[in-house]
Amino acid sequence: MNKQYDGQCTLGEALIYQIALTIEDGILAFHGFGSPLVQLALHLAKQSHAPNLVLVAGSTYGVNPCPPFLTPTSNDWVMDRDAVCHLDIEQLFDLAASGRLGRMFLSGLQIDRYGNMNVTRLGQAHMKLKLPGGGGCCNLSCDAKHITIWSGAHRAITDAHGRRRFRLVKQCDFISSVGQRSADEQTRTEMGYRGQGPDALVTELAVFDFDDTGQARLAKLYPDTDLQTVRENTEFEFSVRSDLSEINMPNKDMISFIRDLDPLKIHERELKALEAKRFFPCT
Repeated sequence: MNKQYDGQCTLGEALIYQIALTIEDGILAFHGFGSPLVQLALHLAKQSHAPNLVLVAGSTYGVNPCPPFLTPTSNDWVMDRDAVCHLDIEQLFDLAASGRLGRMFLSGLQIDRYGNMNVTRLGQAHMKLKLPGGGGCCNLSCDAKHITIWSGAHRAITDAHGRRRFRLVKQCDFISSVGQRSADEQTRTEMGYRGQGPDALVTELAVFDFDDTGQARLAKLYPDTDLQTVRENTEFEFSVRSDLSEINMPNKDMISFIRDLDPLKIHERELKALEAKRFFPCT
């Protein structure tokens, strides 16, 4: 048990728990590269409510690894410790194409109301910035049964020229991975995709689900956020659930688990510095 537990959880720990709550027991889940928030959420889910989760590590493709601690890079073989076996990348894509990948986790520099994401380029007619690219997310976003979208950068920052840079945008400049509908309003069924698409969007300001039209819908707020704050930091219009509520908080055992697995606080690198000042009471 982590002896530093003080009755509070950080914004990062609350966000990890919200991602973990999207994970079902007994499924195969793949977290891809680079996100300590998602890695911690998967291990937390397996430790708590989803003991039968089959977790495929993003860099090593190890199945159900038990790392002693989170490393600064997901491409560290410490993260592969005690994996029961390993997949080839081709096997992972085959599992997805055959409908056996239950959930994966995606994000983007741009995320639109349908859950389309952009990690390829900024600028439409002319490229303003080349981004790293989506790897296999285009294929996997079509085939994975469910997708959790996360972002630790929902809060729109004003740049030196007074312009606000939204992460949740009206329209993606380029679609790297597909959401509930295409840019021209085609549904996933009309496009012939196997997977059901994103069903959760978790950010540091709010938690969204997706309504029957495939659009993001505000479902939960943090104790220190409100509807106006979420609207001000979201470029697209969104509906609000009639039972809009406050997020649930992790308990002390969950917080201790996160702190023990991430003693270097690697997950905080995904969050802006101002978010580190946010704390919430927990029991």
